[in-house]
Amino acid sequence: MSDKNLEVRFGELRLKNPVVTASGTFGYGLTYSKFYDVSTLGGFVTKGLSLKPKAGNKPPRICETAAGMLNAIGLQNIGLDKFISQKIPALKGVDTAIIVNFFGNTVEEYAEISARLSEIPQVSALEMNISCPNVKEGGIAFGSDVRATSKVVSACRKTSKKPLIVKLSPNVTDITEFARACEAEGADGLSVINTLVGMAIDINKRRPVLSNITGGLSGPAIKPVALRMVWQCYKTVKIPIFGIGGISSPEDVIEFMMAGATAVQIGSMNFVDPHIGKRIADTLPSVLDRIGESHISGIIGAAHS
Repeated sequence: MSDKNLEVRFGELRLKNPVVTASGTFGYGLTYSKFYDVSTLGGFVTKGLSLKPKAGNKPPRICETAAGMLNAIGLQNIGLDKFISQKIPALKGVDTAIIVNFFGNTVEEYAEISARLSEIPQVSALEMNISCPNVKEGGIAFGSDVRATSKVVSACRKTSKKPLIVKLSPNVTDITEFARACEAEGADGLSVINTLVGMAIDINKRRPVLSNITGGLSGPAIKPVALRMVWQCYKTVKIPIFGIGGISSPEDVIEFMMAGATAVQIGSMNFVDPHIGKRIADTLPSVLDRIGESHISGIIGAAHS
C-alpha cells in the first residue's frame, strides 16, 4: 500500500486519483472493464451524447499520424434515451466518478440534455462539448464565439444540478477569453483541450484520407499545445481544470498538474494501450516519491511559483 495521497478535489468532485479517461476513447464506461477494474481510475468521461441518436460520418473517418491520430467520427452515439435506459443500469456499482459528455445543435438542446442528465443519481458531473455548430446561428461553433459560449453555458447552468465542466476548443485565437466567459457564467470547471483541426492526404489517391476532409488531431503530438493552454487558463480563472492532450506517462500527469491542472484525462493513448489508465494511476506514487511530494494536490500549479 502506497503512503502517497493521490486524492484531488475537482470543485465538488472528490477523485480518488487525478487519472480520468477522456470522452470518445472510453465508450460508455464499461468498454475497458475486460482489461481492468475501471473503479481504480479517478473517473471516466462517457462518449458524447446528443438528444437523438447520431450515425456519425462516413468512413474512412480515422487515420494514424506522426505521434498521434486524426478522427472524424462525427460524434456517433446512441442518443440520450438509450443511454439512460441501457447504459446507466450497467454502471450501477461502479465506484468512481462518472462524467457524462454531451452536446447539442441549439442552446435549447444543450439545456434539455443538461436537465435530464442532472436527474440521474449515478452521474457525478456533466462535461459540455461546445465544439459543435449552432444551427440557429449560421453554423458557427459554440466554442469559437465567446458570446455563443456564454449563452450556452448560462443556459446549462440554469438547468444543471450537477457540476458543470466545459470542454474548450483549442481552435481559437485566445483560449483565455473562453475560459473567462465559462467561469463568469457559472461553470464549475474546464477541460483543456479538445482536438486540433488537421488533415491528411493520400498521395496515391490524390485526395484527403478522411471522408470529412478534416478531423481532430490528438495524441502526443498535441501535448505541448495543450500544456501551454492549461498554463494560460490556470493564470486566468480560479475554477479547476482537466488537462487533456497526449498524456502517456505518469510524468505527463505531473507536468500537466504543475502547469495548473487539478486532474487529467487520457484520450487516444487508450487505443494504443488499453491498460494505460490503470498503469499510470498505479505508477504515480513512485514519481511523487522521486520528486519528494507526499500529496499529489501539492503540485497543482507548482510551475507558476
